[in-house]
Amino acid sequence: MAKRDYYEVLGVNRDADESAIKKAYRKLAMKHHPDRNAGDVKSEELFKEAKEAYEILSDPSKRAAYDQFGHAGVDASAAGGGAGGAQGFADAFSDIFGDIFGGARGGGRSNVHRGADLRYSLEISLEQAAHGTETKIRIPTMVACDTCHGDGSKPGTSPKTCPTCNGHGQVRMQQGFFSIQQTCPKCYGSGKIIAHPCPACHGAGRVKQHKTLNVKIPAGVDEGDRIRVSGEGEAGTNGGPPGDLYVVIHLSSHSVFQRDGDHLHCEIPISFTTAALGGEIEIPTLEGHAKIKVPAETQTGKIFRLREKGIKGVRSHSKGDLLCHVVVETPVKLTPRQKELLEELESISQKDNSRHSPRAKSWMDKVKDFFSDK
Repeated sequence: MAKRDYYEVLGVNRDADESAIKKAYRKLAMKHHPDRNAGDVKSEELFKEAKEAYEILSDPSKRAAYDQFGHAGVDASAAGGGAGGAQGFADAFSDIFGDIFGGARGGGRSNVHRGADLRYSLEISLEQAAHGTETKIRIPTMVACDTCHGDGSKPGTSPKTCPTCNGHGQVRMQQGFFSIQQTCPKCYGSGKIIAHPCPACHGAGRVKQHKTLNVKIPAGVDEGDRIRVSGEGEAGTNGGPPGDLYVVIHLSSHSVFQRDGDHLHCEIPISFTTAALGGEIEIPTLEGHAKIKVPAETQTGKIFRLREKGIKGVRSHSKGDLLCHVVVETPVKLTPRQKELLEELESISQKDNSRHSPRAKSWMDKVKDFFSDK
């Protein structure tokens, strides 16, 4: 059976460049490889056909001969796939495995790595969160060694290129027409051999230190917010950039206020007399003090809202509110005279209980209805 045109086999134009040819071959090789199509004779034939076409068209001299004379110009080498063709096939298939397993192309993975990010938990007060603050923190971190300047070698010496991988950090294992890259067992992927390690860092290129930083806390931060301090994480390896520091905010409990987003809540105890007769009370705010008028006959649970007396969050356009929850306080440790007056009040109130205690009257009616339905 006559062979198909190699350009037709790969599905590319005759003027396709090397990159387009390799891309087309890799696609076909992935699709028809025998390991993915066990027992499929047709896929095996298509795989061999694509392999043969790639071996010819990926070699400039063989491609020129094929373009001029067709199959006749390359028959002597097409079937055997000479050394150049086999290597070209191995390189292309190595690219396939590189795409699958994340390997780098053209000579090993980069051994330059960015430093790790650091996390620091910082507890601040509600006032500091509301108004913003600046504080100092001390953190442990890995920094570049001052003695060897980060290369890991004893002063006066320098790292040597790994003779096993020639500095690539990886070695290529050839098995037939397969070529697979692996981490170099000699340098463990660094590409360098340190014959004389630095005595300060023992060849690591980094040392552990504590450093003190000034951190600005913006006004309005809330529980769990993170502040990123660029470049203050651990030092990178082999000249890589440092990581970042993330300061995580935690708010300490407050004696008066509870935060709810941009709003603040607080409990305001008022006397029995103020609740019954009304009056004016002074309440605290984060900016100072404010006064609210308590109307007569105020009950426990009443909420007074003070507009924009809360907190302006980092991502908010306006301040939240302060919500004051009224709690009527029952008097304690009464004197005999106080008890006498309260008993007199109770006696008078009982004469018209539904008028003076409407909630109690309504509740008792509901209780009676409940038991009457049983």
